[in-house]
Amino acid sequence: MTDLRIFWETLLHAGRNLLPIIVVVAVFQWLVLQSVPEGLGSIVVGLAIVVVGVALFLQGLEMGIFPIGKSLSNAFARRGSLPLLLAFGFSFGFAAVIAEPALIAVAQQAEAISNGHIESLTLRLIIASSVGLVVALGVMRTVLGLPLHWFMIGGYLLVVTVTWFAPPEIVGLAYDSGGVTTNIVTVPLIAALGMGLAASISGRSVLADGFGLVALAVMVPMITVQAYGIYVFEILEVDLSASAAGFDAEAGAKEVRLGVGAILGDLLTTVRDVLPIIAAVLFFQLVVLRQRIPHARRVIVGFLLVVLGLYAFVLGLKLGLFPIGERMAEQLIARDNVVFLYLFAFAIGFATTMAEPALIAIGDQAEQAARGEIRASVIRMLVALGVAIGITIGVHRILAGDSIHHYVMGGYLLVILLTLIAPRYIIALAYDLGGVTTSEVTVPLVTALGIGLATQIEGRNVLIDGFGLIAFASIFPIVTVLAYATVADLAYRIRVRRAASDESTGEGVES
Repeated sequence: MTDLRIFWETLLHAGRNLLPIIVVVAVFQWLVLQSVPEGLGSIVVGLAIVVVGVALFLQGLEMGIFPIGKSLSNAFARRGSLPLLLAFGFSFGFAAVIAEPALIAVAQQAEAISNGHIESLTLRLIIASSVGLVVALGVMRTVLGLPLHWFMIGGYLLVVTVTWFAPPEIVGLAYDSGGVTTNIVTVPLIAALGMGLAASISGRSVLADGFGLVALAVMVPMITVQAYGIYVFEILEVDLSASAAGFDAEAGAKEVRLGVGAILGDLLTTVRDVLPIIAAVLFFQLVVLRQRIPHARRVIVGFLLVVLGLYAFVLGLKLGLFPIGERMAEQLIARDNVVFLYLFAFAIGFATTMAEPALIAIGDQAEQAARGEIRASVIRMLVALGVAIGITIGVHRILAGDSIHHYVMGGYLLVILLTLIAPRYIIALAYDLGGVTTSEVTVPLVTALGIGLATQIEGRNVLIDGFGLIAFASIFPIVTVLAYATVADLAYRIRVRRAASDESTGEGVES
């Protein structure tokens, strides 16, 4: 009975996450476009399947994966073995990302647009390996107490350098790939690992040393995916201009297989996606620790729910969220008034981010770690504002037909500049906040919006111009949080100096 009640609460939770998108779309559909969307029935069914899929997925995580992950983290922390911690960090970083629903959705879109030249599984393996390596690196940073900002500054300088040489066909996808690696599965696992390590090591600050793993997991895939793009487009000399230009976004979104054989095939594919998590858990629990899995039956049920939830989620995307983004883009472009497009982009970014559960969780943890000096409500507002600004700027880039190189390079150079002048205590948190802003329902809609815009606007290439919105949603929350902290710190210093000056002036008068 308890599990049923928890599932019902999880179902309501997933529905609340989807509600801001529905409200924004409904307002624009009725008040601006004044029409009922075509295929409303299938869209509603798709949205309902998304909610059920997310609920099943989360329930499975809570029953099967999270308990084992926490017990393994505690066991390795008690052993105090750095090689074991590094191996554990890599394995769980890889396993969590390879099964990330938002990444699966983006990779499938990229494969469809590129006619299979950018392979979905290859892309996911590259990204998952990158995250595994960087989580291991982040674990070592926390254990050794190394400052995060030098890792981030050096890393983003490398990102910007690689971007300068990368072919335009891969840049938007690479930055989007970095933005979707930290989501429904990875954020809780990676954040818990970092904060748990910092709390268990003497002399470490949870705020300064516990955060940052999520930020590193966002950054490194940007480099490796661009390197993959250099291999595909420069070494293999694949030309996708014709196929990408002729890509039918709406047809791609409607490719839904519902036959019995097709469903079984898709379920087996989903099992393959989740298999790395199962393999990592079994290996570390049975081989390394040589312990039986506690509550094995409950864990097995949890893994089955993860598989079913992941399958339902992907199916619901194709029926519901992808068509919404594409049709809204088409209808708003037809209005021939870019103001409505900017308003829609801003509203979607702000509303969905304010309801993002990972952001709420990170904000609450930051408030506790800072002992009330950082307010979770202020963090959520700043991050939501950053996402809204970022998606709006990304939409403007597509409309203007500008190169994404200059936008992302300029954005990260601004981040690096703010990192140099911002107070040290906020840096790790700010970078992590840039990685938790895109939820499992926001990413597909934003991706579909970008692809829809690139499809509808003459002269745009879907592969070059369609991707990139998620990247902007990851960059600008870092900017808003760092800028706010810098201004607040400057204001505090000015108040302290004035108070000290007033005291010295008062003492001089009394004497």
